[in-house]
Amino acid sequence: MKLRSVVGCRSGYLLIFFALVLSSQAGLAADKLIGFHSARTMSQAMPWIAEEAGLYRKYDLDFQLVYISSAPMVTAALLGGDAQVAISGGEAIVRAHVQGATDLVFVASAKNTLTHSIMGKPEIKRPEDLKGKKLGVSRLGSNSHYFVIQALRKSGMEPADVTFIQTGGQVENLAALFSGAVDAATMTGPSGGTRAAAQGYRYVVYGPDLHIPFAAATLFTRRTVLNARAPVIEKFVRVTAEAMKLMFLDKELTYKVLGKQLRISDRKLLDAAYDEEIKVMEPRLEFKMEAFQAIIDETAKVDARAKKIKPHDLVDRRYLDGLQKTGFFDKLWAGK
Repeated sequence: MKLRSVVGCRSGYLLIFFALVLSSQAGLAADKLIGFHSARTMSQAMPWIAEEAGLYRKYDLDFQLVYISSAPMVTAALLGGDAQVAISGGEAIVRAHVQGATDLVFVASAKNTLTHSIMGKPEIKRPEDLKGKKLGVSRLGSNSHYFVIQALRKSGMEPADVTFIQTGGQVENLAALFSGAVDAATMTGPSGGTRAAAQGYRYVVYGPDLHIPFAAATLFTRRTVLNARAPVIEKFVRVTAEAMKLMFLDKELTYKVLGKQLRISDRKLLDAAYDEEIKVMEPRLEFKMEAFQAIIDETAKVDARAKKIKPHDLVDRRYLDGLQKTGFFDKLWAGK
């Protein structure tokens, strides 16, 4: 009887031991990663699509996505160690690099052309009509701010010709326009230009026609993170690549995700936004050096140190080159 009791206890202890081991192994299987994104738009929708499609589980990633409403704030938070990766526009990262934050590095790019537009009140018909008007942008130093500067210059104007109003984000731009707090505002995606146009606001500048090169949606991290967690960052790049494929090939899944995240059910709005954006997305997450050079040139106008920076100084190609060499991209897109 005692023997059975001892054996039973030992068996119990063994079961508990193995349960703890298995539990520990299961806990170690998923690599934790925190990531930021700076805009609730289709060009930064890859993490949403990945979650919907179960790609984080596929790659054993415990990924937490955090929204911060501007690229400069994302950059500061990443430098502060609050996350390991981010998806955002490239201007704030380039400016920080020029100012000495050379730990920041781009590892992939989702979009290398700006697709913003400027929407205005019906009486604002031409870019020249924006003189002296209040113009909404998400933040100074953001993608939308950069776009306005370039769009104004193409029309022979300068940033000083308008009054910039920082609203905080894309949705806030729309709200500011509808409320009359601004005379015009930058818009992009289903929660932007297409919705404003449906309410009678006018395209003062239609951005996609301008083909402005710009690192508009990039994946970036810190070199110290790459050195410490290279395999985990590679998993994130693979997840993003697979999500990008789904964005191109599974429109219904993409619409489902955008509809849920942006609270949009109007199919026409989603169609217009998708057709506008998909044309400039990068299926293989490839860099375009002219997209970085454009930011460097603009930064050099206010900070001479930027003249010493080359696009290649800003990027680390280990993942793009490695995934290409191993056939990952070819297999991912085979037959497509």
